Amino acid sequence: MQHRTKRIATAALVAAGIAAGTGFVVAAGGDDDDTETPITGDDLRRATAAALAHTGGGEVTGTEVGDEESRYEVEVTLDDGRQVDVQLDARFHVVGSAADDDTAGDD
Repeated sequence: MQHRTKRIATAALVAAGIAAGTGFVVAAGGDDDDTETPITGDDLRRATAAALAHTGGGEVTGTEVGDEESRYEVEVTLDDGRQVDVQLDARFHVVGSAADDDTAGDD
């Protein structure tokens, strides 16, 4: 009987370890927004000015340092509700921009 109890306890520990590991993988593979680093300080001021000059106005609704496409990414929501992601290099020069796909087809 004691041998069976040890096997059950061992199996329970292994199952708990697998469950904990799976939970970690699921949490780590979650939404990209959780790992984005926002722009701060003087860099935020400069990035905001450059992005709004590029879009002709709007409101900055998100920022990111080290975006996969550029040094900085500034998300601007225009007066009509469309969102534009403005890509900036390390000197705050616009290197690209694109309509945010998340707003395509939204009513």
